[in-house]
Amino acid sequence: MRSLLVALAMLAGCAGDDVDTSDTSDTSHETTDGVSCDDDNVCTVSGVITENLTMTADKMWLLRGGVFIGDDINETVLTIEPGTTVYGESATDGMLVIRRGSRIEADGTADAPIVFTSSKEPGTRSRGDWGGLIINGRATVNSCIEEEVETCEAYGEGGTGWYGGDDDADSSGTLRYVRVEFAGTLISPDNELNGIAFQGVGSGTTVDYVQVHMNADDGVEFFGGAVNAKHILVTALGDDGIDWTDGWRGKLQFGIVQQGSDAGDNGLEADNNAEANDAAPMSEPWLSNVTVIGSPDSESSDLGMLLREGTGVHLANVLVTGFNEACLDVDHDATFANVDSGALELTNVILDCATNFIEDEGEPSVEEGFLAGEGNAEAAIDLVSAFDPIAPDYQLEEGSDLLTGGAVPDDAFFESVEFLGAVGAEDWTATWTTHASN
Repeated sequence: MRSLLVALAMLAGCAGDDVDTSDTSDTSHETTDGVSCDDDNVCTVSGVITENLTMTADKMWLLRGGVFIGDDINETVLTIEPGTTVYGESATDGMLVIRRGSRIEADGTADAPIVFTSSKEPGTRSRGDWGGLIINGRATVNSCIEEEVETCEAYGEGGTGWYGGDDDADSSGTLRYVRVEFAGTLISPDNELNGIAFQGVGSGTTVDYVQVHMNADDGVEFFGGAVNAKHILVTALGDDGIDWTDGWRGKLQFGIVQQGSDAGDNGLEADNNAEANDAAPMSEPWLSNVTVIGSPDSESSDLGMLLREGTGVHLANVLVTGFNEACLDVDHDATFANVDSGALELTNVILDCATNFIEDEGEPSVEEGFLAGEGNAEAAIDLVSAFDPIAPDYQLEEGSDLLTGGAVPDDAFFESVEFLGAVGAEDWTATWTTHASN
């Protein structure tokens, strides 16, 4: 029997190409539900999976084309053991979709994270090699603006299925110590997949210690729903870092966006609904302890935070630095109306860009509104190594004034910490994350 390393080389192919699937010389052990494992412990998963499946760490798992867990009616559970690696097949735009009513239980550890990655050989990998991870839930979205419906549902980009419903407490399972890297394949022009898309996902889902790295499109995007998240790291993205739209009302604490020098757009891009800025339920998440890092010498690095299209948001203890165009931009009348109503508020937000604000003629002053918020300031942000793409250190320098003075929202979800930004004395990104460029 060939070693696992040889099998991995066969899986990745030579010079970065995928394995030639026309070779049928290996003995395969087929199941009845889209899983085929060969004698080299390589298991190919394809099509619709309607029986509970466990991906074990002693095998290599290959996603061939669109893999759908569940049938949108009955519950199917995908369990992934700590230390398991799942490969998205580049030649077939492999992707993993968790359908409504089903669950993913991917519960890794810091020492044994679960990794979703490219099927290409390390050293030849790049953004967009495969699809990504899509989770569809039954929580509320505001996408149904053209017709009155009792329960709003939407269909995901890239043929990723239906999502939405009326259960904001819905559970789609667990993502803990999970990495998604080199994903975001282009389905069609202006239709790329995100690293992780949370589509109508409910608050019963656990999301903690998750990294999206080198994705061709957005890193993490929330399409409505009420899912909460902690310890989110998004690095070297081709587009936006953390994005939300269509009525997301979740909570997030300890989030980092770090742009690469060769690509990227906005750090946080926040929308309510592009077609109807006042659509309900309105996007109004709560975020605390977030660090947003641009690439000041890159023409691709645009805005640290773009708040637009009627979004509300409560931002606290946020550091934004190094964006080429500006740190903060607020657009559209409906968004400014949320400032007046209290649905959009910034507290203890520090901006450190060459240009901190975009001011548009005929709109209220972003700078004046920002400085009116409690604890907001334009000031130097003294991170240890904010712009290092290979070995960044997101901690504040010893003795920094930003190590104290923070105040988290008064909600049981948020851990009580005094520092601003995402990382205090303990670096929660250590051991389980990556910054490999290929």
